[in-house]
Amino acid sequence: MLTFAEAARRPESEVGAELARLAAHGAQGMFVPAAFEEAYYLNFNLPEQLRRLFSGINPARIDEDALEGLCGQAQQLVRTSVLMDDAVQLFYRALGNAGLNTGTVHARRPGTRHAEEAQRVIPPGTAALHAVKRLWARDWSFEQVLARLDDTGGIGIEARPTLLLAGPPGQPDAALAREYGVRTALVNPTGLVGLPE
Repeated sequence: MLTFAEAARRPESEVGAELARLAAHGAQGMFVPAAFEEAYYLNFNLPEQLRRLFSGINPARIDEDALEGLCGQAQQLVRTSVLMDDAVQLFYRALGNAGLNTGTVHARRPGTRHAEEAQRVIPPGTAALHAVKRLWARDWSFEQVLARLDDTGGIGIEARPTLLLAGPPGQPDAALAREYGVRTALVNPTGLVGLPE
């Protein structure tokens, strides 16, 4: 895990276009690489548990009522699985290095606007970690699983990076977007927190 300043020294192919844009404009935050989420899934054999959970779903003829219940179970499974202690300590150290271990923070995926907020974060940062897990669990919402079934015929999803930023989720600022030459710029009371498009 890296602060935005540290991540900005890495190739854009490694950290993503949005983080590169944010860092270029002086935004501060924390980059959680996809490998951290992947390790979380693999340490608890979540891919196999999720495959078994959805094994009764036929992509050619989806029972949406059954799918909705399974999605709720999948989200619960992702939210309540426990990270290994070493990973938790690594997360807390990185959160402190980024200056995000107190106050309000939000987590979101690069290139998206949906965010999970953690209010009243206090050291070491458990509330922020829970916000990240809620964000990851959102991948198992009914709408997202149904879209994957329709698009690919399966439920699988690749791990993706996560961004943590200070303050509440950002709101669109049309003037700043025009100034930066982008479609969307997100700001909150701390300043720039998103250039998702």
